[in-house]
Amino acid sequence: MLTSHMTDVRSNGISLATPSPSGAAWQRQAKLWSSLKEVCDLLRISARITNDDFQFQHMQFKAGQRIHTIGQPFDMLYIVNSGFLKTVMIDELGNEQVLGFPMKGDMFGIDGIHRKQYSTETVALTNCDVILVPFKIFSTLGRTHTELEAAIYGVMSRELVREQGMIGTLGSLSAEARVARFLVFLSERFAEMGYSGSQFNLRMTRQEIGNYLGLTLETVSRTFSAFNAIGMISVDQRAIVIHDLQSLRTLRRLPPSRVRAKADSAKKRAAAAAQPMAAA
Repeated sequence: MLTSHMTDVRSNGISLATPSPSGAAWQRQAKLWSSLKEVCDLLRISARITNDDFQFQHMQFKAGQRIHTIGQPFDMLYIVNSGFLKTVMIDELGNEQVLGFPMKGDMFGIDGIHRKQYSTETVALTNCDVILVPFKIFSTLGRTHTELEAAIYGVMSRELVREQGMIGTLGSLSAEARVARFLVFLSERFAEMGYSGSQFNLRMTRQEIGNYLGLTLETVSRTFSAFNAIGMISVDQRAIVIHDLQSLRTLRRLPPSRVRAKADSAKKRAAAAAQPMAAA
C-alpha cells in the first residue's frame, strides 16, 4: 500500500493551509483512498485488471492552494476526483499564462515527465479532491499490466490533443468565437461529468478566461453581455444558462451592433408583455 504519500507530498513543498471549521468538515468527509479500478473508471478507460491490490491516496486542497509548483522535482501524476483547478505557466518576469482548467476525470502533472521536474504549476480554483499516482507505481503497473499502461498513455494523449485543439482555436477564430467555443467546451465537460450542460456556474474569473483565450477581461465581459443580449445565453455574474448551444458552436462573429440592439429591444418587450400575463 502507498502509505508514505502524505510525507512525500509535504517534502515536495506542498503546504496545506490550516482549514477553517467548515473546511475541516469537508476534509473529514472526503474519501481517503481509491482502488485501481476506481481510478480507471474515473479516467473513463477500460482495461483488464488482474491485481487490484493497489490503493491510491486522495489529498484535499482548498481554493488558492498549489498542488505542484514550477521547478518542483517530478514524482507524481495527479487525477482530479472533484473540484476545479487551473494550470499555469509563469515566465521570468512573473507573467502568468493559463494553459488549462483541469476538472473531474482529468490527469495533470504530465509535463514533468520529460525533464523530471514540473514546467507548470496547478492551483485549486475551488475545494478539490485529487488522487495521487506516484510515477514509480505507474511504471510498476506498466510492467505487469501492459493494456493498462497503453490506456493511461491514451489519457495523457487525450489531454494533449485537447490543449492542441484549443491552441488551434485561438489562432483562427475571432474574439467572440473564442468565448463561444469556450462555453461549448464547458457545456460538454459538465455533461460528461453528469451535470447539466446548459446551466452551470463558472469556476474561473473572467480575467482567467481572458488569459486562457488570449483576450482582455473587458472583451470577455463585453462578449458575455452581447451573447446575453441576443438570447444565446443568460448570464448573472458567474451563473450561465445556455439557450442556443448550436449557435455558440458555429458562431464566427457577432451580428452588427444595430442588429443586437433590435434583438435586445425585442427581448425586453417580450419580457414586459409576459409580466401582465403572469400577474393575471
